[in-house]
Amino acid sequence: MHEWNEIALNLAKDIEREVMPLFGTKKAGEFIGFSPSGDKTKLVDKVAEDVVLEYLRPLGINVVSEEIGNIEAGSEYTIVVDPIDGSFNFIQGIPIFGFSFAVFKNEKPSYAMIYEFITKNVYEGIPGEGAYLNGERIRVRHLNENSISISFYTRGRGAELVEKVKRTRVLGAIAVELAYLARGSLDGVIDIRNYVRPTDIAAGYVIAKEAGAIITDDSGEEIKFRLDAREKLNIIAVNDKRLLELVLEVI
Repeated sequence: MHEWNEIALNLAKDIEREVMPLFGTKKAGEFIGFSPSGDKTKLVDKVAEDVVLEYLRPLGINVVSEEIGNIEAGSEYTIVVDPIDGSFNFIQGIPIFGFSFAVFKNEKPSYAMIYEFITKNVYEGIPGEGAYLNGERIRVRHLNENSISISFYTRGRGAELVEKVKRTRVLGAIAVELAYLARGSLDGVIDIRNYVRPTDIAAGYVIAKEAGAIITDDSGEEIKFRLDAREKLNIIAVNDKRLLELVLEVI
């Protein structure tokens, strides 16, 4: 068993050192090529992923990463990583982006970390042991039906959901938003564009679930995803069954 938290934090700090000089610069957004899922790879994503590969390859574990896809090493462990979730924000100088790192042993989650580069907040999820922010236990907040705050991504489907909640946020970094759900800053994170990939949500899924969130697909079934960089998903993550029912009713 590797010291996953140490590996994740060291890696996050290595990425931080390399990429933060590029924060908010035109150079960060230079087009490099296409990722396995067909998205454009920008310079900052490539720089961050090179750090990841250099760090993880010697460990001999499988890696699933946004820009490079799947690297098979014949290990029982797979790390699903998004070196910079919210890279559009990063390029534009918007300070909401993070490092997303999840470890699976034979496809079962065993550790997750999200690191916010700007705030230096470290979110962790350990299956069966809970979710933590900087070492302190965190839980989703109780739902106040008069003051619901959600992060909501859609291309029109279920748009009237916006009228049924008090606040709608679209922060552009779903891993970080799932961490905010886990810490009680949001009541829900919903993306029904058939767009998010396992690399975007793997760590946030573990952390939010350990904090007490209910996480389903867009039909209300428990979300399932392959450890793959290409699969595209819908996700509904909420702090209360009543909110899940409201979302499913509307969409």
